[in-house]
Amino acid sequence: MSRIMAVEDDQSIAGLIGLYLRHDGHRVDAFANGAEALRAWESAAGSAPYELIVLDLMLPGLDGRGVARRIRAQSSVPILMLTALDDVRDKLEGFGLGADDYLTKPFDPNELVARVRAILRRAAAPAAPDRAVLTFGRSVIDLDGRRLTVDGEEVPLRARELDLLALMAEHAGVVLTRQQLLDRVWAGELNSDTRTVDVHVSRLRERLGPAEADFTIDTIRSVGYRLTVHSRP
Repeated sequence: MSRIMAVEDDQSIAGLIGLYLRHDGHRVDAFANGAEALRAWESAAGSAPYELIVLDLMLPGLDGRGVARRIRAQSSVPILMLTALDDVRDKLEGFGLGADDYLTKPFDPNELVARVRAILRRAAAPAAPDRAVLTFGRSVIDLDGRRLTVDGEEVPLRARELDLLALMAEHAGVVLTRQQLLDRVWAGELNSDTRTVDVHVSRLRERLGPAEADFTIDTIRSVGYRLTVHSRP
């Protein structure tokens, strides 16, 4: 059983979310506005933290964007954005804010349950066994420990960013198409497209910091991306 926060100001939709997720075995706490949700998040952090957040973007007062920013500043907890904003630009903005998935209204509650299961499964999945530790100069990508360090200091990356980095690092110097990255990292998830790859690569680049002295992620126009190593172990 996972503890899930649902932030939704429409009571009928909040009730539907709670009904289906509880039926699937989860504990669900519902909140009608962003400020209330943040207070609950902070209260729960030290004892029984939330393992996933279902977040509406259009909320009274502090909207879902503000909630996502505040939570992302201190946690990598999975966020599923659930909103009526269905334009591609809205979806890209959602992923840019740190969403792990994005579902538009009206929605099938069974699809919501399936997406929640997939997100929680990814979050709980151990690293693949017997994968190497990759060293590029001062930067070390520990694929078993799922972390990037530079001179022993960890560079904070979210799960999806680590998946992208690991795949490109294992194929350093090789151009991987957007579709290859999408197929391997997102594994055929519903409504995922190659623009999702671009957003996550952009966020990954922003987080690399000192590791960029050892390698960079280069855009290969109209094709995809390549991890280019600047120094060797």
